Amino acid sequence: MNGTEGPDFYVPMLNNTGIVRSPYEYPQYYLASPAAYSLVAAYMFFLFIVAFPINILTIHVTLQSKKLRSPINYLQANVALANLFMVIGAFPTTFYSSMNGYFAIGRMGAIFEGFFCFICIIVSIWSVALMAMERVITVCKPMGSFRFGENSSIMAVCFAWLMGCIASVPPLFGVSRYVPEGMQIIGGLDYYTSSTHEPFIMFLFACHIWVPVTIMVVCSAGLLCAGKESESTQGRSESVQVRAEGETTRLTVIMVITFLVSIMPYAFTAWWLFTHRGGEYGPLFMSVPSLYAKSYAIYNPIFYFWMNKQFRQCTISTLCCGKNPMEEEERSPSVHIHSSVSPA
Repeated sequence: MNGTEGPDFYVPMLNNTGIVRSPYEYPQYYLASPAAYSLVAAYMFFLFIVAFPINILTIHVTLQSKKLRSPINYLQANVALANLFMVIGAFPTTFYSSMNGYFAIGRMGAIFEGFFCFICIIVSIWSVALMAMERVITVCKPMGSFRFGENSSIMAVCFAWLMGCIASVPPLFGVSRYVPEGMQIIGGLDYYTSSTHEPFIMFLFACHIWVPVTIMVVCSAGLLCAGKESESTQGRSESVQVRAEGETTRLTVIMVITFLVSIMPYAFTAWWLFTHRGGEYGPLFMSVPSLYAKSYAIYNPIFYFWMNKQFRQCTISTLCCGKNPMEEEERSPSVHIHSSVSPA
């Protein structure tokens, strides 16, 4: 083993020189310079001050506007809710630990942060997978006339949170555990020590990573093929409804791509650590993908605002106290001046 395993922690450094200390009691500046920890603290502060208001705004606008009460918007609001839970429950802990160079609030800090991060990631994974499924059911119609309604959307939201609980609650009761990872200031699941619960970790990867990711990829491929076929058959004669469905489909595909780009580096790293336990790796090997995955809490709602015209209009109206100056400008009739010349 190329690390030091202690009670409820694993430091990715051999203790040949005796400098390795518990990440719950001593600063971990032998793993990285104090400047690196300060940089992580600044990064987490930035994520918090940006992600907190935009995710609250996303949830508020979706619930307030009746126009946005559709399956795709319910699931997007659920992703924003999961992001908000992570922002509130995990980001302050990472920030405080980074400022101190270790988990200054003790073992409960690692458990608290690991739990909030993991449940929110799993809820987001299943929400995005269900968004892709909803689009396939609506566009490709594999189930005939069946479409997601309000009740189906609420059931999908509840299903995503149920999956999140199934994945994240067992480590609180001894089935695997949450430990500091990387630079020892980030809480996460134990993928890499002899104390981990192998069947549970394999279950997590199979059921809560590879299954929803496969759903995303297969559904996105189907949507892209359906979109190309629709463009070739309809040409310029497409209706407003068809254009709206096309925009929603493109939004869903972009959401899937951005989610995979942000989360999969962490998933692949965790899988490598699980299958190469005892292998040699540095503290940044796990820290960088974990910190990068947290940025999804920012650019997910930004992409949603940018690509969803209806949501964008409702958001601007909310921020402008019920008025949308951009919409009024688009609707204002143009003035045409007609000159008439009387016949001589």
